[in-house]
Amino acid sequence: MLPDTIHKLPREERFAYARLLAFMTRVDNELSVDEMAMFEQRLGTALLSPKQREMIRGALKTPPSLESCLEGMGDEAGRLALRDSVLMAAADGTVDEDEREVLEEISAHFGLADDAVDRLLRWTVDGYAWMAAGYELLNDLSE
Repeated sequence: MLPDTIHKLPREERFAYARLLAFMTRVDNELSVDEMAMFEQRLGTALLSPKQREMIRGALKTPPSLESCLEGMGDEAGRLALRDSVLMAAADGTVDEDEREVLEEISAHFGLADDAVDRLLRWTVDGYAWMAAGYELLNDLSE
């Protein structure tokens, strides 16, 4: 799990953050097991009430608009949401053109650096490589 500050955000921003992640799961019109696992992990960090979690899970079936998700977030929540949206987009192993476009829209909405999405994608690839190395290490330990 990522060390995080999501739980320190105001409840309304945590809810908007979670709605954005629900939106991201449907950008490519697919919901893979890996994306669902990432979604649930990140949703857990938001520390939402059971009723809010139920509403967010409902948003998986009927996603909110991107604009409505972004309206409820401040700058810190926006940066965290972009980071985790990159993780969501990459969870199935590829970031397609539609996902990339949405990531760029999120970045632009919060006035982030022009290369923010590229930098976060590189960080994500490095992170997945690090995790893969960890699995290899675990396999080596059993020999």
